Amino acid sequence: MVTLRPHLWFADNNAHEAATFYAEHVPDSRVQKVVTAPEGIPGTTAGEPFIVEFTVCGLDVVGLNAGPDLRLDEAFSFYLLCDGQDEVDHYWDVFTTNGGKPGPCGWCTDRFGVSWQVIPRQLEELCGDYTTAANQRTAQAMLKMSKIDVPALEAAYAGE
Repeated sequence: MVTLRPHLWFADNNAHEAATFYAEHVPDSRVQKVVTAPEGIPGTTAGEPFIVEFTVCGLDVVGLNAGPDLRLDEAFSFYLLCDGQDEVDHYWDVFTTNGGKPGPCGWCTDRFGVSWQVIPRQLEELCGDYTTAANQRTAQAMLKMSKIDVPALEAAYAGE
């Protein structure tokens, strides 16, 4: 049977810390398995976490601690679809505190270097297929935001 999982390289050797953080803060997340590094693997310390299998929001992920040669960037992100402004505010704060960084259009990077797009369902609903003037106003409003602001999106959609 073939399976597919994202494989994330944690250049700062913090895959286990990241997986534990997600398990604490994101629903349906847990650490499944931690494999420690054997002697002789470049970029690792023998006995420390090397491969971490975890689930984040129901998605199985593999994390690798293998030194600083490759770094995560915004070219890969998790798209976290939220139910309303309260959830957007909550997850935005979870990901941007303690070293995380806000970005444009609902994107942010957590302290582990993983990029997230924290999106309320209302954004998808109000943007629709981007064909109406209201959809386009909503999209233009979103492009000016960092953290998504649902009331501002609704106002843009209404033409206010």
